[in-house]
Amino acid sequence: METVRNSEMEPVKLGVIGCGVIGSSHLRTAVNSPLINLVAAADLIEENRQRAVEQFQPKKIYSSSSDLLDNEEIEAVVLAFPTQYRTQVALEAFSRGKHVLTEKPVAINTNQVREMIVARGNLIAGCCSSRNRFHKSAQVATEFIQNGGLGDLRVVRCRAIVAAGERPTTPRPAWRLIKALNGGGILVNWGCYDLDYLLGITGWTLKPETVFAQTWTVPSSFESHVAPGSDAETYYLATVRCQGGIILSMERGEFMTAQSESDWQVIGSKGSLKLKMTDSNPQSIIHDSTTTEKGVISKPFWNPEDNSTTTHVGGPLVDFATAIREERQPLTSLEQSLVVQEITDAIYTSAAQGAAVEVN
Repeated sequence: METVRNSEMEPVKLGVIGCGVIGSSHLRTAVNSPLINLVAAADLIEENRQRAVEQFQPKKIYSSSSDLLDNEEIEAVVLAFPTQYRTQVALEAFSRGKHVLTEKPVAINTNQVREMIVARGNLIAGCCSSRNRFHKSAQVATEFIQNGGLGDLRVVRCRAIVAAGERPTTPRPAWRLIKALNGGGILVNWGCYDLDYLLGITGWTLKPETVFAQTWTVPSSFESHVAPGSDAETYYLATVRCQGGIILSMERGEFMTAQSESDWQVIGSKGSLKLKMTDSNPQSIIHDSTTTEKGVISKPFWNPEDNSTTTHVGGPLVDFATAIREERQPLTSLEQSLVVQEITDAIYTSAAQGAAVEVN
């Protein structure tokens, strides 16, 4: 999907809640986009507020989300702070008639997503897990798959593991691998990107039925590489059986005891696509086509020089602003985020029970 760029569109009056690393990227997108008018920012930490004022000069700066939401000029907000606290702020924003874009993961669990869907009403809301689908290559792959280029889908998979590096010299952020703060570990930090990407490029047609999964925490030799008290997974493997016998296979890990490698692939009855979601060359696609006489023929399907100017980092926010003016939902809506969260919850349940579970 291409983000519409309309110079005649009235800029959306935006507030950004959370001015840390991710929040700063949203602030940067906001000040650089003609579609957005940055009205205010908020953060509990004074250092973050000072940096936001110095770098992005919002009209107003607040020390609490409630104070920002009291600003009647603001019509939409971005939530860029730890997952544990976001749902309550989203509900408060909806109650005040403001559109909401939340960072990923969308929530701690499916119940929170359902709460947000009910509270949203006719407002616009979405999740930034769509970020990697703003690469032009992802848009081309989506169109090709939806037009039947691969035939009937059979397997949709990703494998992305990152070998442990040298012991870090600076403290690791505690929220990344503490369940109470983040809702999980690598699965919610990166798995939501993988799920959004794979479900999105296949047109959200996959209907998950059963999940069998396993998770592992950081290997003992690398415990010093993570924050003290980390209890969330650093490695998971999941097989999801979808309606029609389609298999969604996902494997991702960090601090691994194996060399790094990554691969995203969609296999159908007529051929397959091999993609790169986040590597140094995310624009490359290899198409394996088939003929009875010659078997499988591999060739490049998309070249880096064909890349569009749309950035994947700022894509969700620009799309969110455009969606508000076009009165549509963003590239990843709350309903689609619910599917991602349902699979995520099922992966955790299966891993805890040591058995296959049904997806709610």
